[in-house]
Amino acid sequence: RATAATGTAQLGWMESVPYLDRPLSPLEFYREWVSPNKPCIIRNAIGHWPALHKWTLAYLREVVGRKVVSVAVTPNGYADAVFHDRFVMPEERQMPFMDFLDIVEKKVTSPNVFYVQKQCSNLTEEFPELICDVQPDIPWMSEALGKKPDAVNFWLGESAAVTSLHKDHYENLYCVMSGEKRFLLHPPSDRPFIPYELYQAATYKVSEDGSFEIVDEKTADKVPWIPLDPLNPNLERYPEYAQAKPLQCTVKAGEMLYLPSLWFHHVQQSHGCIAVNYWYDMDYDLKYSYYQLLDSLTKAVKVL
Repeated sequence: RATAATGTAQLGWMESVPYLDRPLSPLEFYREWVSPNKPCIIRNAIGHWPALHKWTLAYLREVVGRKVVSVAVTPNGYADAVFHDRFVMPEERQMPFMDFLDIVEKKVTSPNVFYVQKQCSNLTEEFPELICDVQPDIPWMSEALGKKPDAVNFWLGESAAVTSLHKDHYENLYCVMSGEKRFLLHPPSDRPFIPYELYQAATYKVSEDGSFEIVDEKTADKVPWIPLDPLNPNLERYPEYAQAKPLQCTVKAGEMLYLPSLWFHHVQQSHGCIAVNYWYDMDYDLKYSYYQLLDSLTKAVKVL
């Protein structure tokens, strides 16, 4: 007879993120990881990609060069995060890629934090000259899910650039080319312990003297976001979070993290870390319906 404890284990509570030594067949991967909505780190999945040995900053400088790309700029490294009771988005600065590399390589100093992180399939849209060094999709995942990725994103930034705790409705394959990424994860079943509040949307804008001001987006709807920093949680304000079960893992060069849909994640990186991720739209199935129910119940209990 299954007990409540085994039920919790089946819901996806794991002590640590497991490693696979190689990619599985599409059916095995779907059956063992996607369907149960469990993360894993896969080794030997991208070892054949030229990017792993080619993508130095010098190579990127040569290939992308003066091309103007979109760079997220903030005063504190937190783009898309809660700050001063606002949900603040970064300044999206159009700048020559070489100028961005000068900042990453500390040839030029700036008090601000720079991060190439535009998630509109920027690898295919802004860096098409780099696709030949990776793959346009992950064939075994495309086969497992019966679809191609919605977006393929390129990430490169400073160590001060942090991604605040959030979730996405994508099956995410996150591949590190150089350096490392540190992920803090929560399963969707931790939703009752994770605080959400509604915030006025705003954007960082550079003023005349070079300092940043926060400008409200007047027409935008309020944004539901997580105000809590999982690395330093304010348990006096958010006591429920003490019941949550964070999982931490480090994804190193040559490794791929499978981050299942609706898992909460907070991300840090080594300086100049280069990564590519593949977003596959999730199936809006019973799992999604159960998550929506959990979300609604959590909000209803909060009102009581």
